[in-house]
Amino acid sequence: MTKDEELKNWIEQYSGPLLKKALYLLSNKEDAQDVVQEVFLAAYSGYDSFEGKSQPLTWMMAILNRKIADFYRKKYKSEPDIKLDHFFDETGSWKDNNVLNDWNVSGEGSELLDNQDFNKTLEECIEELPSRWKILLKMYYIEEKKAPEVSQELNVSTTNLWKILQRSRVQLRECLELNWFSRS
Repeated sequence: MTKDEELKNWIEQYSGPLLKKALYLLSNKEDAQDVVQEVFLAAYSGYDSFEGKSQPLTWMMAILNRKIADFYRKKYKSEPDIKLDHFFDETGSWKDNNVLNDWNVSGEGSELLDNQDFNKTLEECIEELPSRWKILLKMYYIEEKKAPEVSQELNVSTTNLWKILQRSRVQLRECLELNWFSRS
């Protein structure tokens, strides 16, 4: 099979899984399609370096992860820092201490994750996060990557990673408070 035939076969076989993961990590269909296209271009360019020690999809998923990291690195440089003035006053104290209150959750907290409506609300809250926070949150909590790995992939200091994760949790908490826990 020629290089062109093999790549055509890979495009047919692996476009779906690559696009699904890219869309999950980027939350924008056009960006995901562009990144997947870049993956196939990189696979074509690097075809001779593919030794076949892994499945082609595994190799292309690794390329996808690097392309997504590149995408967010570029985005980090162009996107201004997000301010959280509605959470804290000028002294750094909470403006609304209700965010510190415990939620009234019956049973185990893990039962919430089995609730489709809660998961939908959680996903909507995640999507409301600034895009530069969203990828860090997903990589750290959902993909369960270690902090040094996330920091290295996205070229973010570990200190900045922890700050962004903390701010993301605060914003998620407020969103869940408004959209789930305070519903009647």
